Amino acid sequence: MATRSDPAPARLRLSFGKKLAAIGALAVGALALQSLSHWGSSHALMINESESLPNWAFLVEAGRFPARGDYVIFNPGSDPLVIKYFGEHPSAFAKIAYGIPGDVVSRNGSDVLVNGHKVARLKPLTRRGDPLEAGPVGTVPRNCVFAGTDHKDGFDSRYAAIGFVCGHRIAGVGRAIL
Repeated sequence: MATRSDPAPARLRLSFGKKLAAIGALAVGALALQSLSHWGSSHALMINESESLPNWAFLVEAGRFPARGDYVIFNPGSDPLVIKYFGEHPSAFAKIAYGIPGDVVSRNGSDVLVNGHKVARLKPLTRRGDPLEAGPVGTVPRNCVFAGTDHKDGFDSRYAAIGFVCGHRIAGVGRAIL
């Protein structure tokens, strides 16, 4: 009579509760991955290369329209002055949404005001000596912002080369992280 030297392997048996818990954990993991993937498609990290803002890193929420005072991330456009200083395909700009639809932009000499509050000052020339043309005044149009900084060398909506930042040029809202 033959005998076996190796016992038959024991089968792993999970209780119904443990099976249910494992299925639940897999479902939660799948949902977490899906949520992270969705979050990644609507958020980005932006490094600010200019000195016009004190922060150099922003977490950007794409597709959100800025409120007054938010950091607005936008495409600076293709004005010849933008191309001369930032190239054919410039990186996105980060500025502060000083004016939102319905606000009034005005000037008092070289001071730029939004709703009567000074937000910036115009310069006649860039640091390299190129002439700067004053930007728009009047009511900020629907779906647009007046984007700027209080930095003396800020290149923003105070100048015609940038102007009001509208619709398709707005990438989203930034939150300073560094």
